[in-house]
Amino acid sequence: MTQPNDAPASAPPPPPPAPPPPLEGGKLVLATFAVALATFMNVLDTSIANVAIPTISGNLGVSVDEGTWVITVFAAANAVSIPLTGWLTQRIGQVKLFVGAILAFTLASWLCGIAPTLPVLLIARIFQGAVAGPLIPLSQAILLGSYPKEKASTALALWAMTATVGPIAGPALGGWITDSYSWSWIFYINIPVGLFAGGVTWMIYRTRESPTRKPPIDVIGLGLLITWVASLQIMLDKGKDLDWFSSPVIATLGLVALISFAFFLVWELTEENPIVDLRLFRQRNFLGGTIAISVAYGVFFGNLVLLPQWMQEYLNYRSVDAGLVTAPLGVFAVILAPVMGRVLPRSDARVISTLAFVGFAIVFYMRSKYVIEIDTWHLVLPTLLQGIPMAMFFVPLTAIILSGQPPSRIPAAAGLSNFVRVFCGAVGTSLAGTAWNNRTVLHHVRLTEQASIGNPVFAQQIDTTQALLHLNAQSANALFDFTVNTQAAMMGLNDIFLISAIIFVLIIPLIWITRPVKGGGGPGAAGAH
Repeated sequence: MTQPNDAPASAPPPPPPAPPPPLEGGKLVLATFAVALATFMNVLDTSIANVAIPTISGNLGVSVDEGTWVITVFAAANAVSIPLTGWLTQRIGQVKLFVGAILAFTLASWLCGIAPTLPVLLIARIFQGAVAGPLIPLSQAILLGSYPKEKASTALALWAMTATVGPIAGPALGGWITDSYSWSWIFYINIPVGLFAGGVTWMIYRTRESPTRKPPIDVIGLGLLITWVASLQIMLDKGKDLDWFSSPVIATLGLVALISFAFFLVWELTEENPIVDLRLFRQRNFLGGTIAISVAYGVFFGNLVLLPQWMQEYLNYRSVDAGLVTAPLGVFAVILAPVMGRVLPRSDARVISTLAFVGFAIVFYMRSKYVIEIDTWHLVLPTLLQGIPMAMFFVPLTAIILSGQPPSRIPAAAGLSNFVRVFCGAVGTSLAGTAWNNRTVLHHVRLTEQASIGNPVFAQQIDTTQALLHLNAQSANALFDFTVNTQAAMMGLNDIFLISAIIFVLIIPLIWITRPVKGGGGPGAAGAH
């Protein structure tokens, strides 16, 4: 029999604190705008440098291949820091972490703008990508906490508008700024945006901080995460230049990435307080939704980098013109995103996601028919149509991924899913560039198989070119080589587009391993079955 002074045998754990009530009226509108603006600033920087790479490379005295590190080091650093969001949120709190990340991102943008050399710029971009990690997952969590549960799909739709428009507006805005002013201003424009978004967010949310605790630091898990991500990213970026695994450097990097990734998996699955909660992948919806959105984003983003690069290098488009060709992607994406917020609660998210993937496949198949003489309209049309599947892409898959997660788990779930997505975007960029180069070389070899001085047909063609254009033999051969290079690059790019279309069709089954989801995927929105 228990004595009066004895402690109970097992005291029940204290209930978690109730989440703050949803925002209303003008405060909700202003809060949504500020959080969305911070999201837009972040995703904008994933693509704004795409069209500026040739200019940045020229100004800093490096090759275009070296210049692409400006994109990939940001993505790699971002990928490492995103999954730390759940752990950092527990120690710091959602609001403090979100506002701190905004202000640090603003500082990093200023450092990028003043960078005098490529190494300095890369260091600043690594810092920028690292501090940007919490912005996307926390923006999702904060918006979901600001709206009633029945309006979760609306919150996700508003978030998707900014997440969609950023990569689309980036090339157009980056091209215009680069041509009209200086490449530094593609980073300086973040400063007023970041200060405004950070100030307004703190003003509204400072009294709505999430509860904190002090989980131990998983130093080994963090070290392994950085090791395998950095090794893999460097291997993918330098593989083309160093002839892949014939190089000891690439072979070593690949081995380090493989071993550290294997240890990372084992450690994080057995650690009591992991830096990345891989146990989330035991949930069917999280697993299928995360893999589907990540592979699709990797294919999409890799092509988003290649298209303006091809237009500038082979079609002689200016930076701003190449950006404007990709800008129509945002037309239908913005118009239809709010519609998704109303349609999703009454629909099966898997059906909408499937339609999105089919739409992407059709668009990339259209692009696989490009020719050298293509006019601007036929470049713009697939881009314009691509906005339709873009509007049906983020919201349903995010709803599937976050379905059934309690509010306390949303930052961790959003962080891990966004980590995989962003990392696949970085890998997709590297693989797309390498694949395009390899296919271009292959087509060049095939096109020039008969181009020898001993071939009378080839010799006659060169003579005809000299006579018609009044060129000497050296100029006629140079013109032939330029024509072949241009055609080979076009054929190689068409191969990438066709492969991309096939990938979108092949990953559709991933969507259907998940359970049905309705209602926007907010807390408690688990499938019916």
